[in-house]
Order: sequence, then C-alpha cells, then structure tokens
Amino acid sequence: MSGGTLPFALAAARRGWHVFPLRPGHKTPLAGFTDWEQHATADPDRIAAFWGRRPFNVAVACGPSRLVVIDLDTPKPGKTPPPEWDLPGINEGADAFALLCERAGQPFPTNTFAVRTRRDGLHLYYDVPPGLDLRNTNGRHGWLIDTRAGGGYVVGPGSHVALPDGTGTYDVVNDAPPAPLPGWLLEILTAPIPTPTPQLGARLSGDVADLDGYLQAALNGEARRVVEAQIGGRNHALNKAAYNLGRLVGAGALPEPVVRETLTEAVSIHLSPGRDGFTETEALATINAALTAGARRPRTITRRQEVAA
Repeated sequence: MSGGTLPFALAAARRGWHVFPLRPGHKTPLAGFTDWEQHATADPDRIAAFWGRRPFNVAVACGPSRLVVIDLDTPKPGKTPPPEWDLPGINEGADAFALLCERAGQPFPTNTFAVRTRRDGLHLYYDVPPGLDLRNTNGRHGWLIDTRAGGGYVVGPGSHVALPDGTGTYDVVNDAPPAPLPGWLLEILTAPIPTPTPQLGARLSGDVADLDGYLQAALNGEARRVVEAQIGGRNHALNKAAYNLGRLVGAGALPEPVVRETLTEAVSIHLSPGRDGFTETEALATINAALTAGARRPRTITRRQEVAA
C-alpha cells in the first residue's frame, strides 16, 4: 500500500523532527543515501513527495531534531549480563536503566515520548538543551542501554522491520511531547569518558625508568585517540592505534588480549547506525589487520643501563 508510513513521517515533522527514508522492512538508509544527517528534512512537501512513492520506513535523525533517544534493548538469545549487571531483576535494558535511575535517586521516566520497538525494547525521546552537542553511546552507561544523539538516528514510529533477529513494528506507547533531558541524565552523558586502564602483570624492562608505567601510558594514549576520533576519521584513528600497539605486541612488551580488549572497549562508543558506514564488523577487521601489521614490525626496546650510586 503506497504511502503507508507517510502519516508517521508527517507526524514526526509536525513535531519539528527531521526524518529520512529507510529501506522497507529494514533499519538501514536507502542505497546511496549516505549523507542522511544532512538531507533529513521536516519539510512536509518533500516528505509527501518521497514517501508517496513507497512505504519507506521512517528514520528520525537525532542531531538535526535536537533529540537524545535512550535506547533500551532486550537481549538476543543466549546473551547474559556482564558481571557488574548480573543482578536479581536485571533481564533487559529497561531493568538496567531502572537501576541506574534508582542509583541516581530518580524515578523511572514515564513523562516523555516513548516508542515500543520491534523486539519489545523501548525508545525514550528527550529534547536536547540549546547549545549542547551530545553524541551516541553504546552500552557505556549500562547493559543494553544505548543513546542516539548527534551522528545517530532511530527507527521511527510506524516502521516495520523484518530481520533475522526479530520482526515487528515500532509503536508509540506514550504520545507526550519529549521532555527536557533530565539534569541527572545530562550529567551522566557529559561525564568524561573513562580511559581503559587494564592492569599489566609482570614488570618489563625497557628504555624508560618504569616500563609498566610507559606501557600503561601507551595503552591509555592510543585508547584516547580512538575515543576522541571524529566522524570520518574513526577508522583511521583505530587503524593507527592498533598498528602502534601491535608493534609493542610484536616486541613481547604487551599481551595481545589486553590490547584487543582495550581497543574494542574504546571503539564501542562509535559503533552505531550512522554516517560513513562505521560498523562493528569494520572495526574488528581494522583491529585484526592493524595489529597483525604492527606485530610484523616490532619496536626495539632496549634495557637502559642503571646508573651507579
């Protein structure tokens, strides 16, 4: 039926949200529609012309719409919480978020626009304070808790997705206006990103006074390079970080599992449906290739002569 999702796209535009088309039955933009954040629109005439052709799914571009969407997911089969979230009553993202609210001394927010997702998850929409540029996060604040903001989008109400991991619609469950982002949530989302600090075991000799400290600084510095990378440069930053650390792995100075864990954690905040096609598959492939290339050119680490007293 032509235009089946048109009313939903227009309803989003009436709220001032910028939308763009997704492939029917999917969560991804149309082929070749790569600059979706730039071309997302709230113009009803453009929307009517586009969605009048086919019942495209609806995506809401969070950045241009000045939205932060809290994405509370449900686990895929066989997935269990990590140890820090493996607690009684924590079975899905909404449970983890309820615990986050409890720890902050706040009620679970029910007074904002909310959408039930195809896998029975929940999207909570919030207005972004003026002048604030928030970005996406992936699981950094709790198990199965993601956020979509600048550089990210969410599948909008009225869409129908049929994929191997679940089939269903996205339905409005609370049609209230998006509430202002609560101060306590804003504080969490704008807190400095902790740099991974894996503990290295044995002391290693090298050309600095404290090679353990030197290696820790190398890990932290390369992780920070990845975390702070901007859209369009994320894969380059990850490649450089993995190559540099791979040279230390090749020299026997760093354990490869620690390096992989550090890089995987650092890049996780960037892995969302977004611009320039940066995906988990691409990130892991970059880590593998760059670590291998770096290990083939190990750094030369020499023991510094001790100074006699």
